[in-house]
Amino acid sequence: MMLYRIDHYTESEINPFTGRIYDDSWIVYCLTESDDYQMMVGNNIAGVYTVKVSKNYTGWEMSVCDFLQFQESRHKNILLSIGQEDLEKAQQLYKGHKYNDPFLRENEPDVLVHSTTYENWESIKKDRFLKSWNVLNHEKLIWEDKPIGQELGDPLDFRNFIMFSSGSISSEIVVLSKQNGKIMMNQDMTYKTGARLYFDSKKIAADGLLIRDGIHLKVMDKLPLEPYLLWYATWDKVGLNSHISTPKEFTEKSNMMFNYLFKSNLTTIF
Repeated sequence: MMLYRIDHYTESEINPFTGRIYDDSWIVYCLTESDDYQMMVGNNIAGVYTVKVSKNYTGWEMSVCDFLQFQESRHKNILLSIGQEDLEKAQQLYKGHKYNDPFLRENEPDVLVHSTTYENWESIKKDRFLKSWNVLNHEKLIWEDKPIGQELGDPLDFRNFIMFSSGSISSEIVVLSKQNGKIMMNQDMTYKTGARLYFDSKKIAADGLLIRDGIHLKVMDKLPLEPYLLWYATWDKVGLNSHISTPKEFTEKSNMMFNYLFKSNLTTIF
């Protein structure tokens, strides 16, 4: 594993440190000052998975250090585009933390959401476990050829993890995209709703299962529904007339019902 820091990263097919084309052992993290996004991920022109985080994102310091510590634990070669002063500031603020801190940090959500198709939800209920793509691929005779995240250029080891949102529409966008076989970002497009699962993130963290990679909150391999699942939403439980809806409508109605039942304040922000 190698870590290289550079002040400014220019996308190129040639790795500036090795002088060769990138292989899949590499990952890039760029701290930027962009006003166009807070976080952005995907393959760049060199085909290497690249994370871009703007300094306008509150908590960028924790993101940088979580990313470094997590990727080092996975033995990745890291190209880090950040000024030395910013790196030292981030490291100072990160003191006493780990990427798998067994507690929720300030500004981390009390509730994590994972969405899935209705068919997969039936299987999850039977197993009593939420499982990563790789675990399901190993267990099932018939399974997907690839996860929808491959369309974004997700590294292969992402398949070992279950990804969560903090209650936003993004969880439903995953289901919408899966049904269309490509990334679809239209929150008003009709789709077949599945199940929206609400988990107790404080318990997940306390049991050492919550992982932060600087971009996502996630769990490795599998997560038992008990004792972490708080509630689940399906079309009939949230007042829809049928299983056909839109990511926006299903998210809003699901979060509204969850907020009512649990005196919470989840929002639908992307």
